Amino acid sequence: MTARPALTPAPNPARRQKDPRQLLRLLAFARPYRAAFALGGVATLLSSGLGLVFPLLFGQLIDASFLKVGSRDTTQLDRTVLLLLGVFAVSSLFGAAQSFLLARVGTSVVADLRRTLFAHLLTLSPRFFGNHKVGDLTSRLTADVGTVYSVTSVALAQLLAQIVTLVGSLSLLVLTSWKLSLLTLAVIPLVIGTAVTIGLRIRRASRAVQDALADANASASEAISGVRVVQSFTAEHAERKRFGVGVQAAFDAAIGRARWQAWMTGLMGFFTFGGLAVILWFGGRQVMSGALSPGTLVTFLFYAFQVGGTVAQLTGLYNQFQEALGASGRIFELLDEHSDLPEPSAPAPLTRAEGRVTFEAVTFAYEGHAVLRDLTLDVPAGQIVALVGPSGAGKTTLVSLIPRFWDVSAGTLRLDGTDLRDFALRDLRAQVGLVPQETLLFSGTVGENIRYGRPDATPAEVEAAARAANAHEFITAFDLGYDTVVGERGVKLSGGQRQRIAIARALLKDPRILILDEATSALDNESEALVQAALERLMQGRTTFVIAHRLSTVRNADRILVMDAGQIVQDGTHAQLLAAGGLYRDLYELQFRQQTAQAADLDPEPAPVTPPAKPPTV
Repeated sequence: MTARPALTPAPNPARRQKDPRQLLRLLAFARPYRAAFALGGVATLLSSGLGLVFPLLFGQLIDASFLKVGSRDTTQLDRTVLLLLGVFAVSSLFGAAQSFLLARVGTSVVADLRRTLFAHLLTLSPRFFGNHKVGDLTSRLTADVGTVYSVTSVALAQLLAQIVTLVGSLSLLVLTSWKLSLLTLAVIPLVIGTAVTIGLRIRRASRAVQDALADANASASEAISGVRVVQSFTAEHAERKRFGVGVQAAFDAAIGRARWQAWMTGLMGFFTFGGLAVILWFGGRQVMSGALSPGTLVTFLFYAFQVGGTVAQLTGLYNQFQEALGASGRIFELLDEHSDLPEPSAPAPLTRAEGRVTFEAVTFAYEGHAVLRDLTLDVPAGQIVALVGPSGAGKTTLVSLIPRFWDVSAGTLRLDGTDLRDFALRDLRAQVGLVPQETLLFSGTVGENIRYGRPDATPAEVEAAARAANAHEFITAFDLGYDTVVGERGVKLSGGQRQRIAIARALLKDPRILILDEATSALDNESEALVQAALERLMQGRTTFVIAHRLSTVRNADRILVMDAGQIVQDGTHAQLLAAGGLYRDLYELQFRQQTAQAADLDPEPAPVTPPAKPPTV
């Protein structure tokens, strides 16, 4: 057997959530759109650069108006206004281009990230989904991915633009008046210190909001998907209370974040406008003494406003990056998850299996509890095997190992002599068909559900599969036939109709190995007869594992395996096992004899009950 690759342990989530390098991982998703991003960045820089011209032109406009009081020569004033309007027009054009290009990049990145995350989720094993709530996963897929939108689009370009504006404004401030510049620069450290200190708290609060919303979404998702159970137990009040607790937690976390954001806004506003008031006071004294012209003071004030506004913008961008770090931490937790079903580096070829399944000393444990114990079994291709035994004996676990929903803990499971772990998962599962007790249909049409395993199947092939599954008649009775929408999880169809569509789906897939997990146990007699006839067609020529409580299915099997406590305790035909006695006969006496009498329209006398045999010691 080939060596198994070791799984790489996932990074520490707590550390990853605080790692700014996550933003570089986000930017990797923008690489395919770098041309549009670059053009958007250039447009942003040009728009920001033109913004540095505004204060100078406004200052000239003031001097042209007030220093020539009484003069009729408006040439300089007119020229300045026209130039100002031209700068406004060009700056607006670049601003519009920047807005469109960067929004396109951000939207594309978010779409790609959602597709990547969803595709990755589909590769993870049932063990992962057993440990995570669906609502939490969908919250990360939607809300958290949406949170990083601004970072992968506008925020980065704005960061560059604000840095250019800050550097340019500070330089022009010094050139305009170095004395006033000293007052301006004294305020900046206060603003930056406030932004950094409070920004860290906003980041932690944002993470708490996202986690609380995910928990609330998970609660709502469970209640909605199981609404019939909720209503049948009149548990609406309990579910409202549970969801309300989650919403309240999200509300409290959001209020905490809003409180810190309010502190940030208030302090930043005080430092910014308080500083400008001091600058205006000192600059007014400079004008009164003749050291500055009114236009120069106005120019300086505009540059000071730009510096203050830029620092405020940078603070807002810092908060956006902090929120994005919290969201990206949750996203990359999923993207860094490794499936516990590793794919082989060089998969063994598998196109059309014969169907021989061999268990060699297989043991399987889940959460430290042994479910299967040293189980050995060889099933030839084309054989129909029935699995019977008490609840918890390991029947469903055994058949779940065949399509590698789980990997064996010890031993080897082979298909046609090759270890299952040497096949690509996609190739292996293409050979396996599953018809479970609770059939899951997707919220599309009947035809789409039948075609689920073979999207390229023709309408004639779909109809042939439906006829073989005894489904064509009821399908064509619908007004829209194969275009009838089945509703979420097939809620618009009866149990027997859903099962026959599932059988048609399996027939169209044409697997070599078939797993029937109590496929008729929840049906009425009429539906069972139709489904059973369809199942008999489906089983022809395929290696079939049947978990059943119905005697008709068990008696027609080529072989019956009796399981108890994770082991096969009896193996043989119906007649052989009855003659041998033991657990199978006990099950037959307790469950099957009355079914036989009912099937023959008899009124059976109570069958003598043989005390159950003592289970073998494990």
